[in-house]
Amino acid sequence: MSIVLVVGLGNPGRDYAKSRHNAGFAVVDALASRHDLSWKTQTRFEARTGRWDRADGRTCVLAKPQTFMNESGRAVRALADFYKLQPAGVIVVYDDLTIELGRIKLTVRGSAGGHNGVASLLDRLGDGFARYRIGIGPKHPPEMDLKDFVLGRFTPEEQTNFNQHLNAYVDGLDLLIGQGPDKAMNQLNRRTDQNDADQTQIPRDLHPR
Repeated sequence: MSIVLVVGLGNPGRDYAKSRHNAGFAVVDALASRHDLSWKTQTRFEARTGRWDRADGRTCVLAKPQTFMNESGRAVRALADFYKLQPAGVIVVYDDLTIELGRIKLTVRGSAGGHNGVASLLDRLGDGFARYRIGIGPKHPPEMDLKDFVLGRFTPEEQTNFNQHLNAYVDGLDLLIGQGPDKAMNQLNRRTDQNDADQTQIPRDLHPR
């Protein structure tokens, strides 16, 4: 049986439910809703999980770690070990401040880029997992503290923007699951301007927790 693990990153609890830092949770929740999947809490993995038995014969396991963001790798490693997956069998969905709100970027390798959840994954799992990056930038107002921004909630206008793109985010994730990262990158990244915020450098200590 072929298995792919799709992980949305976020912080658990009501205080963080609508924060920019929980964009990964939101997109994976939307994927589960589209395919009528239910969530269950699995304490041994420190995660909420869902199972999707696809028509192509593969099984997709969805997961939302219930550790805080900076310990996400602990939950993902437990799941990867249980399903005997290498990093290439894992897709991680998370917020990225260097990408404009409404855009996505798909990559496979690289640094954590200041994201503590990704740093934890690199430490616990290793590199090579697909990174489905959801834009939440740019930071506004510019003088706002970075921690306050990423842990803060979308403004009403930003939330409308995010909601309007949610189906497209799920479409892209469906494409990635079905076609794999190489084919998906050719389509998804082509839609991103060459001058997107990927070229912007941000402090490595950006993302709290």
